Amino acid sequence: MTETDRQSTKATQASHATTTGMVGGGFYDENSAPQWRAIEAVFPLITNAMATLEVEGEGDGTIRLADFGCSEGHNSIAVMAEALDTLLPRTPRSIQTIHSDLPTNDFSKLLLNIRSDGRSVFGSEKVFSCVVAGSMYDQLVPDGSLHLATTFNAIGFLSRRPLSQLPDYIFPNGPSAVRSNGKVSETDHQTFAELAKQDVASFLKVRARELVPGGKLIAQVFGRDSDASTSDGIYDLLNDAVLAFVENGEISRDAYARYYQPVYMRSLEELTTPATDPSYAVSDLFKLEQSMSYEVPVPFNEAFQRNGNLTEYAAQYVDFFRAFTEAVLRNALPDSPGRDKLVNKVYTKALELLMANPDAYPFRYIGVAMLLTRKA
Repeated sequence: MTETDRQSTKATQASHATTTGMVGGGFYDENSAPQWRAIEAVFPLITNAMATLEVEGEGDGTIRLADFGCSEGHNSIAVMAEALDTLLPRTPRSIQTIHSDLPTNDFSKLLLNIRSDGRSVFGSEKVFSCVVAGSMYDQLVPDGSLHLATTFNAIGFLSRRPLSQLPDYIFPNGPSAVRSNGKVSETDHQTFAELAKQDVASFLKVRARELVPGGKLIAQVFGRDSDASTSDGIYDLLNDAVLAFVENGEISRDAYARYYQPVYMRSLEELTTPATDPSYAVSDLFKLEQSMSYEVPVPFNEAFQRNGNLTEYAAQYVDFFRAFTEAVLRNALPDSPGRDKLVNKVYTKALELLMANPDAYPFRYIGVAMLLTRKA
């Protein structure tokens, strides 16, 4: 059985999960530079959280920092390193970093990243690390054991598929205005929008149980503003590539209708509303300290503007979104000996389409984020 087969058979083993995770074997780490730019932009929130975290009055207990949706760990480790820069000088206490993702995540790569030479990657004898498998929508550590909880981009993946099909486009927010290559009804869109809010509320409720009073929570995710959505371009391209195989009969119309990426692009208001609106039963648990909506430059866009190398640009663009879309696409297709080949053909077609008309698939990265404090 191949690793791909193992991942596919595990697709339903994690509750509240709609994907088996990112492409492993180092592929996600190698193709997540845009995500890193979006994470780096919220470093002021991390610094604020660690500078204001109460570290006195709890004896010699361990301070625990958890990142939910860590994937292979490159970005997660960098986030923890940033937090430790502020926290370590403030306390003599031991610190534990907890890196969490779905059971189907590539934890072997994560563990190598954490202790590649047999020592902690964080370079301090006070810091210890562990991994925890499970859905971020479930409680994963004991009550009152965390001091910082973070999630970066992962909460964009919905806890469940609220509809059995999305027949005219592969993404809940719908196509970009540039392509208009499909449609999502307003009723269907609202179904996903409400689930996205409920998911934030669910995430906050379980983290509230895990956090100590005064503990900090940072949630950041790709999103949208009044001008653009992070889904523009990438899902237009993937949709066009999939439709090419619907048209030639290799993917059935029924399979296309059932397949959609279970991801939603939130506005800043959609991210923060569950934390502040009493109807979501979270506002009594957290205080909203800061929130932000922002755009970051995309590395492969910048490189293309500098050197005009279309081949390099297209390869980096397609590998970027393949890293987080491939698992869902594979599991949406009928299980057959030719499935892996068909998946490869879809991404090859995406590459061809992008090379032929790069102006049809412009990509921008919008992020939204918030910093919360657990109320006593």
